Amino acid sequence: MNKTQSAPLREAIVGVPGRYWERLADGRIQCDLCPRYCKLHDGQRGLCFVRARRGDEILLATYGRSSGFCIDPIEKKPLNHFLPGTPVLSFGTAGCNLTCKFCQNWDISKARSFDRLQSEASPEAIVRAARATGSRAIAYTYNDPVIFLEYAVDVARAARAQDIKNVAVTAGYISEKAREEFFSAMDAANIDLKAFTEGFYRQLCSAELGPVLDTLEYVKRETKVWLEITTLLIPGCNDAPSEIAALSEWVASRLGLDVPLHFSAFHPDWKMHDVPATPRATLTRAREIAKSAGLRYIYTGNVHDEAGRAPIAMSAAPASSVAIGTR
Repeated sequence: MNKTQSAPLREAIVGVPGRYWERLADGRIQCDLCPRYCKLHDGQRGLCFVRARRGDEILLATYGRSSGFCIDPIEKKPLNHFLPGTPVLSFGTAGCNLTCKFCQNWDISKARSFDRLQSEASPEAIVRAARATGSRAIAYTYNDPVIFLEYAVDVARAARAQDIKNVAVTAGYISEKAREEFFSAMDAANIDLKAFTEGFYRQLCSAELGPVLDTLEYVKRETKVWLEITTLLIPGCNDAPSEIAALSEWVASRLGLDVPLHFSAFHPDWKMHDVPATPRATLTRAREIAKSAGLRYIYTGNVHDEAGRAPIAMSAAPASSVAIGTR
């Protein structure tokens, strides 16, 4: 470097103060939001990329900014037993605290810049849009709402004040410290149970299965949040009959026979273009296995399968985009 040149400036980190962190003895700050417990020096971002250290605090860099808004039928979340036939205002931000190689929303969840964040809206503006579009609920989705907890909770509080429900679509990878606040703001959740082996979570998601199971049990036993579960079946990865049986039996014994379980078809995406799409027969077989375990509500998604459809026809408007005014 020429001596007359200055060193490149570190990226400026801006945002609102985040919660769930602690100072460590070695000077780093540990983010306690999720089980990754990222340990950060000043100027560093966590794996999710949206929670970062600036000075002596953690900031959420995506507060009030969204990657897009859409009006969906609530069955698309998927939730088949919560406000069926009604529209839901869906939105997300950017980033994720998992590294799933099969991500179906990778352009949003894997974003490493904020180019995706094109809409800016206060919680009150989002609630006004929900009312204007006749949406009975707001869904925090597309990327995992756990990583934008402060924003999601503020929107949810504003929504409840207007009698609008809140829906979390999440992988459930959240710490014990944070989950009470997050789920107390929600009325329903669809939680991804991505597989039923530690190997799958470690190799394909850089995560652990245990915290997800803990979250599922917490939501079912300790909250009044309506719970449904989705498992994306990936050929050769988590679709073995023995694994599906173990997953179904765990849901039946630990969560109850009435918790709806959705088996969804994978399509090649992100870093798994070499894996074929899930055959419909695999989902049909999974549904039969879950039925044998005693589960009463089993659905299939991303394929045409009459037997696996929701029992109530969707009356909500087709999915469409919606503009949210700036603050």
